[in-house]
Formats: sequence, structure tokens, C-alpha cells
Amino acid sequence: MKRFSMLLASAAALMAAPTAAETIAITGGKLVIGDGSAPIEGGTVLIRNDRIVAAGANVTIPANARRFDATGKWVTPGIFAGFSRVGLVEVGAVNQTNDVNASSSPFSAALDIQYAVNPFASAIAVNRAAGVTRAVVSPSTSSSIFGGYGAIVDLGQDENPITQARAFQFVELGETGHRRAGGSRSAAHIHFRALLNEARTYARNPAVFDSDLLKASDAKALLPVINGSTKLLVHVEGANDILKVLDLRKDFPALKMVLVGVNEGWRVANHIAAAGVPVLASALSDLPYGFEDLAATQSNIGRMKDAGVKVAIGMINDRDAHQLRYSMQYAGNLVALNKVPRASGLSWDEAFAAISSGPADIMGMGGRIGSLKVGRQADVVIWNGDPLELSTQVEKVIIDGVEQSLSNRQMHLRDRYRNPAPGALPKAYDH
Repeated sequence: MKRFSMLLASAAALMAAPTAAETIAITGGKLVIGDGSAPIEGGTVLIRNDRIVAAGANVTIPANARRFDATGKWVTPGIFAGFSRVGLVEVGAVNQTNDVNASSSPFSAALDIQYAVNPFASAIAVNRAAGVTRAVVSPSTSSSIFGGYGAIVDLGQDENPITQARAFQFVELGETGHRRAGGSRSAAHIHFRALLNEARTYARNPAVFDSDLLKASDAKALLPVINGSTKLLVHVEGANDILKVLDLRKDFPALKMVLVGVNEGWRVANHIAAAGVPVLASALSDLPYGFEDLAATQSNIGRMKDAGVKVAIGMINDRDAHQLRYSMQYAGNLVALNKVPRASGLSWDEAFAAISSGPADIMGMGGRIGSLKVGRQADVVIWNGDPLELSTQVEKVIIDGVEQSLSNRQMHLRDRYRNPAPGALPKAYDH
């Protein structure tokens, strides 16, 4: 009980209320707006309460502003993780701490992860300290091809992580989808069409709805997908599967699809661009995990970008519950890829946008978060160097205009054991 109490006390300390919102001026740094434009030397960001009120080279600073001198440092918007399961998993193998899916539930599309996101999860604090301030959080699937509603969250040091609930619906239509539907892609696509048609039936007369395929609550959850008021995130990897997913809009023209994963997207990039469907792509996949991504290449994102596809970085099934901080490394590697003969990468400005304004725009949140443009939520990070370089460290994180603690459990463990003194090691839960 003593160790348990100490653990609770440690968690409470990590989640102590941060400083109240105020007027803040961050001056002198190398300023990155995050919209794909070039950095501004000696820029200033002005924050009032929870909003950006100015960002640029010539900004008037109010006398009452609290100033941060960022000379010699980089100042950027917070990192927006384009796809994750952060806050849904503490220990993946422990069912009590894993809310990614509901394998024994009779429901599917009606499941809503806003009730499962845990702001006290250790991964929230770890990734916040690495500069990640917002994330797309998605369920996985279990017995159905539909996983349920996902959300946009912030990684702030408070108890209210949900930025936008029910931001999208998630569906599997690649190899995982065909397993969920009965063992073939034919089954997955007829299942998809049948479920959406059942939802249409529900809409005509909810009072008498009766279906062997769909619970009434699941049918109701699919209605905003059919009418286009809720985005549909579709996990698909193979080129042929991508083409078949794009064809679904012939039957359901209002669908607002976003493709996720898309390791073979480069092979059909012209079709994706022509369809106007955005992509949250896995970065730097060059070894196939299965038959659906045999043509995976590190140049995938660069080639799609060159073809006119609106693309940003996502991390589906890539330590997506814990390691969102890899986003910066992936973006930096896409910049370095330009130096490889015949490879296709991104410019530095494009790469940073792919982990900031890019995913925000794709998720319909670009007018609110993802950049340092006037009126956006004040998510700002100060770095001691280029944020896309592995050796760079975060010095300050601000979310919604509030300075955040960078403290986390991993940091405490590092500090405890980095220089052990002779004799007995300190107890694990004494802090």
C-alpha cells in the first residue's frame, strides 16, 4: 500500500495545475509558422490567453507581457500527431489498461473513444515533453470493419484532453478489413456497403429498425458518415485496395474519406490526387509487413506530394500509442532523403508542415490548430535547435496559452538511475 500511495502521489505531482493563461511574448527566435513557409529569423510570437494574436518579424509587444527570450533557439507550433492511439493504452498486454478496441462488445461504429482517453497515461506526459501538443486518436477494430468514433485531443497537463469529440469514424478495408469481414476483400466491400445501406434504412424509420447486421446505435453512428458531416478514416495500404476504396464514392458520393497508412500510395498517386482524397501516410516504410505493402518505399510521401496528393504524416500501427515523438525524426528523415539519388523526399518547410498544419488541415482543424497563424490555439514549442534533428531538445511547451510541465515518469527514472551511488539502489516508488 505504501508503494501504491507513493505512486499516486507521484502521478498527482505530474498532473499539478499549470500556470494560468496570460499574455506571453516569445522573442528573438527562429520562428516557424508551420504552414510550409520558410522560418523567420528573429521572429516574435505574441500569445493572449489561449490564442495567437501575432507572429512574425515586427510585432508590438504589450508592456504587461511575460517575455521569453528565444535568441539562438527555434520557435514552432506544437507537433500534431496525424494518427495515434495515445491515451488509450498504458501496457498493451494488460487488458485493463488497453482501450484501443472492444473485442467482446456487441457494438462497433457507435463506440466512442472520448470516454476512454486517459489524460493521466504516462505516454501523454512523455510525448508532451517531446513537443507533441495535439493528436488524432483513433480506435482499432475487433469483430467489425468499423472501429467507432475517434477524436482530436490535446496533450495538456489537465483533466480535459478532448479538443473535438466524434471527429471521425474509423474503418479497416485492407488485409485487416478482409479478415474482419470473413476472409476476403469481396466480403469486406459488400459488408461495408451493406452496413451503410442498413444505416440508410435506419434513417427512414428508426422506430421499426431491425437488422441482423447492425445495432440501431451503430446504424445511427454511421449516418453522419453517409451524409458527409463526419470524416471517414480508412486504413488501406495496397495500391489495388486504394483504387477500390476510391471507387466507393460512386455509391456513396458524400463520403469525406481520409486514407491512412497507404504504403503503396505512390503507385496510384495520380488517382488519389484526382479524387481529392487526403492521406495520413506512414513515413519511411521500406520493408513490407505483408502482401499489401510489397511495394513500400521511403519515397512514398515525396512521390505522392509531387503528384498533387494532400499528404501528412501518420503513425498507424507504428508504436502509435506511445511514441508520437518519432514524428519529428520521420519528418527529418524525409528531408535527408532528398540527398539520396533518385529518392523523393520533402523540403524542410514541407516536412515540418507534415507534422503540424498538414494533419490539422486534413482533419478539418486547420483554422483552429496546427500553425502559429493569428487566431489559432496557442500551442507553441521552444527548441534548443532544429526540431527535426535528433539531438535537439525541447525547452518549453505551451498548450492553449498555458506553459506546461516537462516532467514525466521516464525523466524521473532516468534521473534516479543515471548515476547510481555505491550500495543499494533507490526504491522504484520512493519518489
